[in-house]
Amino acid sequence: MPEINSRLKQLVKTGLLHEARQMFDGMPHRDEISWTTMISGYVNAMNSNEALLLFSKMWVSPGVSMDPFSLSIVLKVCALDSNLNYGESLHGYLVKSGFFNSVFVGSALLDMYTKFGKIEQGIKVFDEMPMKNVVSWTAIITGLVHGGFYKKGLAYLSEMRKSGVVYDSYTLAIVLKACAYLGALNFGREIHAQTVKKGFNDTSFVANSLSTMYNKCGKIDYGLRLFENMSTRDVVSWTSIITTYVQMGKEKNAIEAFIRMQESGVSANEFTFAAVISGCAGLVRISWGEQLHAHVLRIGLADSLSVANSLMAMYSKCGQISSASMVFHGMTRRDTISWSTIIAVYSQGGFGEEAFEYLSWMRKEGPKPTQFAFASVLSVCGNMAILEQGRQVHAHVLSIGLEQEAMVQSALINMYSKCGCIKEADRVFNEALNYDIVSWTAMINGYAEHGYIHETIDLFEMLSKVHLKPDSVTFIGLLTACSHAGLADLGFHYFNLMSNEYQISPSKEHYGCMIDLLCRAGRLTEAEHMIKTMPFHSDDVVWSTLLRACRVHNDVDCAQRTAEKLLEMDPNCAGTHITLANIYSAKGKWREAADVRKMMRTKGVIKEPGWSWIKIKDRVSAFVAGERSYPEGEEIYGILDLLASRVDISVQELGPLLDLED
Repeated sequence: MPEINSRLKQLVKTGLLHEARQMFDGMPHRDEISWTTMISGYVNAMNSNEALLLFSKMWVSPGVSMDPFSLSIVLKVCALDSNLNYGESLHGYLVKSGFFNSVFVGSALLDMYTKFGKIEQGIKVFDEMPMKNVVSWTAIITGLVHGGFYKKGLAYLSEMRKSGVVYDSYTLAIVLKACAYLGALNFGREIHAQTVKKGFNDTSFVANSLSTMYNKCGKIDYGLRLFENMSTRDVVSWTSIITTYVQMGKEKNAIEAFIRMQESGVSANEFTFAAVISGCAGLVRISWGEQLHAHVLRIGLADSLSVANSLMAMYSKCGQISSASMVFHGMTRRDTISWSTIIAVYSQGGFGEEAFEYLSWMRKEGPKPTQFAFASVLSVCGNMAILEQGRQVHAHVLSIGLEQEAMVQSALINMYSKCGCIKEADRVFNEALNYDIVSWTAMINGYAEHGYIHETIDLFEMLSKVHLKPDSVTFIGLLTACSHAGLADLGFHYFNLMSNEYQISPSKEHYGCMIDLLCRAGRLTEAEHMIKTMPFHSDDVVWSTLLRACRVHNDVDCAQRTAEKLLEMDPNCAGTHITLANIYSAKGKWREAADVRKMMRTKGVIKEPGWSWIKIKDRVSAFVAGERSYPEGEEIYGILDLLASRVDISVQELGPLLDLED
């Protein structure tokens, strides 16, 4: 019998599962080892259905008794198969039979519960175990960390130390993951010291966890140094460093690391490709993204959730909404990220109706919508100023209890602010149970957009009292408020405060706010100097801001210089020509104005017509200047002509024409 079991085990080990099953079925006698070996083979092949079926046959097989090893394997199968009922039935059997007292079985049971997200049940099993070893402790810490209970995971490590159980490399690796998510750098350094002391730091998965921990705690140089010093870099090492570069906004470095990875002979996995595709999205390099898409299709990874979700986001950032939709519709399975991503794709593209349709589809056929999905459609409502739909979404998130989620709160504040309902935005903000910098920034930006300068500054000054630190977006709202109020000196105070006190390097957007502030204050020479000296490429946005200010303040010389810069970037820009011509006209320089308009005609430059839209009874109607071919166009322009001819016309007189309802 031992010889036959040995041959069976060898077949399973080499992946010849079909041959192993044929041999197993032909065995005249099977013992516990034969059954367990075959079940293990199916578990390793991720064939949980066949593993459970075989275990059920083993259960009723005469002369075969259960043992801790076979039971622990079946508990693992229950977690793989998402079969909680089977696992709970086994739990009852384990208690009655006494197998629960086995440290082997108890560890597998608590691991099963934590993988189902039943953290409290897992803790209860752990607490009731009469014996605990390093596997048990590592299982409960792993379950807590994977469940998002990072602090509790670290607390259990302390308890493990007190109990006298010596931790191994797997324990320290999972604890480092908790440190990474918590940003607990000092605790992570202590663990690093322990790994060096015990010689675990050369183990690939510990080295990878250390590198990730330092990267997520902001010590990028430490993480890179650890990576470069690794004796062996596996796919996890490379994926970790590529992901770190993408998260830091250093997408070019991420692409370079990916090329180095390929040159080193390490094969990329689905998570590597997901990270690199995200890097292409950050660089807006559609050609690179399309090449990677073709490659993952060829090697069979395109249907991976992480890859498909990254592809959708990449196509969206590159403005290829139809391609993003094609990826979504080609997916054989979708998770909440997939649905939230496609909703965000249409929301950010300004396709509000489609975004709502996908949300409705998700509610009917997909997983339960998350805060990300609702935040996306609320963003559409704000950007398109469709208040009624925004209120309906607000009512829905209230009914399902998501109103206190940080992302939903900030989206609601933004939506109400952009729809002109600043009091509603203020109410949402004040009803928040837990403040975070995102919702606080949303309220600051809301006040700034509505010109509430004192409220904006007061809210900013209160940040330190609620122990929140402003970010770069917070300062954009603050500088915008100063700009609208004409408070140039105060704006410069906050601009300097950003880098001096909060170590936030001013971005192009911050310089844009300052240039706008100087232009509104009439300090055009300073604005022009800032455009020329700022550490960013001066684009048409900042020069156009200056040109408009030249018109307001009648500065012809500055306008000429500014227009020259703009026409160098876009020789056929109608707005630049028209604004410059108007500045000349305002100063009585009719010949110069005529020359500019003549230049427009020579180049064939035509002013783009303006357009506006209005929403009535769930229908959005758009109107373009000079265009009269609308549905009911005759009636619309008839009313406009009537209004233009008689300013004193009454609503009662218009009633029959408009078919007004009470």
